[in-house]
Parts: sequence; structure tokens; C-alpha cells
Amino acid sequence: MLLGAAVRQGRAGGGAARRWRSGAARRREWVPPAGRACGVVAYNSRSRSKEPLVLAKDGVATWYSCGPTVYDHAHLGHACSYVRFDIIRRILTHFFETEVIMVMGITDVDDKIIKRASEMNISPVALARMYEEDFKQDMASLKVLPPTVYMRVTENIPQIISFIKTIIANGQAYATSQGNVYFDVKSWGERYGVLTAVSPDTEGEAVGTDKRHGRDFALWKAAKPQELSWSSPWGKGRPGWHIECSTISSAVFGKQLDIHSGGIDLAFPHHENEIAQCEVYHQCEQWGNYFLHSAVEFSDETMNDAKNILQAISSFIRDANAYIKGQLVCDPVREDVLWERLASTKVNVKAAFADDFDTSRAVAAIMDLVHHGNRQLKAVTKDVGSPRSSVVYGSITSYIESFFNALGMSFEERQDLCWKYLMYLLVLGRAGMERENSSFLQTELSVAVGAGNTALLSNVMDELVSFRTKVRNYALVLPEATETVQMEEGAVGAKGPKQEQKEKRRQLMQERKPLLEACDSLRGDLAAFGIHIKDRSTASTWEMADGGRAEQRAEEKS
Repeated sequence: MLLGAAVRQGRAGGGAARRWRSGAARRREWVPPAGRACGVVAYNSRSRSKEPLVLAKDGVATWYSCGPTVYDHAHLGHACSYVRFDIIRRILTHFFETEVIMVMGITDVDDKIIKRASEMNISPVALARMYEEDFKQDMASLKVLPPTVYMRVTENIPQIISFIKTIIANGQAYATSQGNVYFDVKSWGERYGVLTAVSPDTEGEAVGTDKRHGRDFALWKAAKPQELSWSSPWGKGRPGWHIECSTISSAVFGKQLDIHSGGIDLAFPHHENEIAQCEVYHQCEQWGNYFLHSAVEFSDETMNDAKNILQAISSFIRDANAYIKGQLVCDPVREDVLWERLASTKVNVKAAFADDFDTSRAVAAIMDLVHHGNRQLKAVTKDVGSPRSSVVYGSITSYIESFFNALGMSFEERQDLCWKYLMYLLVLGRAGMERENSSFLQTELSVAVGAGNTALLSNVMDELVSFRTKVRNYALVLPEATETVQMEEGAVGAKGPKQEQKEKRRQLMQERKPLLEACDSLRGDLAAFGIHIKDRSTASTWEMADGGRAEQRAEEKS
């Protein structure tokens, strides 16, 4: 608290603040945190080397994960990143007895969201909620565990404003006359660039903006006409991208964060800017002890390798179970060899996971166990009455199944896309660069949609379109004006029945306008899912974007 007070007085000439800022500007090296090692050595992007994973609280890891900006469907990059980190999370939990408390931020207000909502003629909030739910369903299909809590940007605006005010008070941000607030990168000196060694002086003065310097980044963006905005001390506007994650993470974990994860494309500028913001806000020497980044190179070859490995393991489990049941007759088994192999496999698997979560090495150890198990399952034509070694094979298959169960896979489920994709990651281990803009989930997950789901969707859409048609017809049908109405005698200048009827129609039209707007809004929202409703004089129809079509005639359901 004393240090914080001194820094806040820095702009007025506080000596302590100047000394802190001066020392902070020179310090860039990573410092091993205090705490307890969990048994894993992980590559830390912040130190650019493998480091023992030390947790502030023994047996508990605090983890912030950058979530999606929900303006479109998830793509290959999302799938690769979140599946990989899900596997790491499961390894920590099941193999190193570490409870993971994970927070994921959802960016539900952003330039891309606003632009896409305008193109689709729906509200930014509706668009964001739709794609947020779509993202969650995709992750569930890939067997990715949900975080401990999701946190939306729009639900944390007051906290974001308070966060920005503190950064301004500490001297590292400035407001402009246009209502924008920027982080002053040059004022942070050499502390900027801890992940990517980017110098704050690599860009000159900003041109065409109200920034002081080219590297400065927005904490608060002044609102544009007709744009979603909130009131702030700097005028109406909305948060910048980087400040969102800093605020949300700090709101839950404070200044102590064990792990921060995201795609390699987020290292700069997003994570770099997060670090700068948080270290200014908390006035701490090191925020975010371990930064984990992924990038994955997707190829048909690795997918085929994964498929072959999966088939080999499935085949072994089937044969082992047949042997246990007495359905497969073999020569006597060397139990001592298999028990020894099982014990060494368990040691090798944990050693692989302890070495930067080396999944490829762990799977290789499993395959070695399968190989030795298969060598002794040689079928013979004649049963000579040798005793079966059921227990050792039961132990082996139980361990293999528990290994994959721990990583989110089950041999009892159909071997669909989720299986293949997770296995692919296990085979690949640490990977190369991510392939951008691939519509992985849109195209590949569609194979998992069964005919029963399609039929259900069709029935639901029929009922929905029927209900919408009734509402729309009710809103459109108004009493007709009387063609000829006699004016009452002696009532010159007074409102006659015809005028009253016109006013009644106008009032009804005004009252029913929200119903028509709701019908139009529903049509627009469904269009985002590829479902298009067409209103005609006698019927309303709907069709899927992929060509599947169903009709719902108003007269049939009315």
C-alpha cells in the first residue's frame, strides 16, 4: 500500500515513485516465483526456456485463458489451442494432483462483432451470444473441459473503467481530447517487450491518430455514432481489447497468476500489452509467472498416423479382452515380463508428461506396452490347458483405458472426429505453426450430426415458423376503415366516426409494431445459423443454407 501511494504521487514529484519507475524500466529478466514445484518442467515463453512449474499454492494452479472474440464460428486455430491446453490441464489434474482454477474471458464487444452484426442486421449482443454458445458447443464436441468460470467483457465494464483510471493515476496512460485513452508505452521503458523483445522505440510518432507514439495502444475507445457504448470519465465509449483480459484476470486472481495461455499469435501484442497493464496496475515486478503458447501444424499425414495408432490400440484391447474371457487361446504368457513392462510404462509416461507435457513420448510409451502385450497374444489352434494370465492383461488394458480417459477420451464412444483430433495432438506433441482461417469445426463437426438431430431440427423449425406466422398475421390484420361515414348534424369540426377509426388503426399499428419487429429480428437471428425464412402472401417457408429445405404453410398450422 505504501509503495502504491508513492507511485500514485509520482507525477507530483514523489521520489519513491521515480526510483520505482527507474528500477522497473531496467528490469526485464524472469524471476522464478516463490512457492512449491508441482513436478513439471514447462517451456515458459516469458523466460524463453524450460522452467520448473512452481505454484504459489501447493496443489492449486491459477490459470487465465484468453477466450474467443465471438463474431464467427470457431476455426482450426481455436480447436488446436483449446484442445492442447485442455490436455495440459488434464495432465496436471490427473498425473500431478494439481487442482486447476481456470478463468476464460469472452470478448463480446469488439470492432469485428459490431461490423458483423451490422452486416447481418442483428444487434451486437445477439450476435455475440449466438457465437458464444456456438463456441461452447464446439468445445464440448471436442471434449474440452469448460473453465471454472466464463467472464464476459460486457459484464465487467465498471471494473475495466476503474482499472484504466488506476493506470492513468500511476502515470502510464493518457486521455485525449477525442475521448480515447492510450497506454504510454515509452513511459514503461525497457520493461515493455518481455515476451517478444520489442522495443518501445521501434516505431516513430503516430500519424493520423491522437496517439502520442506509434506503439501506444488503446485502453478506451471513444464511441462512434450508433455504436454500442458505455459512459466513462472520458465520455461514451468501450474498452480496448488488451485491457479486457488484464481486468478480468485481476478481478479473480489479483496480482498473483500462475499460468496464462493462448495461441502464439496472441504473444504480441496482446499478451505483451496485458503484462504491461497489469504490472502498472498492481505495481508488481512480475505478473503472470508462466506463459504457455501453442501453434499447431495440421496435416493429413499426422491425422492418418493418429488413426493407425488408435486402430492398433483398439485392436489390442479387443484381443486382450477376448483372452481374458477365454475366447482367445494362446501359449503360456510370461507374466513377469508384462508386469515389468507395465510398471516401466507408468514411470515413462509420467516422466514424459513431466518434461514439458511431452504427449508424443507418452503415447510412444503406451504403444511400446501394446507391442509387448501383443507379442504374447499369439493364437494357437489347440488348447493344451495352460492357465490364463488374465490379471496382468486386465491390468494393462485398465491402465491404457484410464490413460486415455484422463485425457478426455473413451474407447466406449464412437471413434469420430473428436477421437481423431485428440489423438492427432497426442501423436504430434509440441507442434509447428498454426494454419490460419480454417473452417475446421464448421466442416468437420458436421459429420457428427446424425439423422435424428436433423429430423428434430426440422420439427422444431416447423413449429417455430408456424408460431411466427400466427404472430405476424395478427400484427398485420387491422380493422378496415369505413368507406362512407355520415357526419353527425351540428358537429362541424368535431371528430367523426371515420376519423376515430383512423386513429384507432394508427394506435393498433403502433402497439403491434414491436411484434413485427420481433418477427423480423427472429428471421435475422436465424439467418446467422444458415436458416432462412421467406414470408409470402399465403405461406411462410424456411430453408437451410446447405440446400436442405422444409416448408411451413401458414394455413396448415393456423
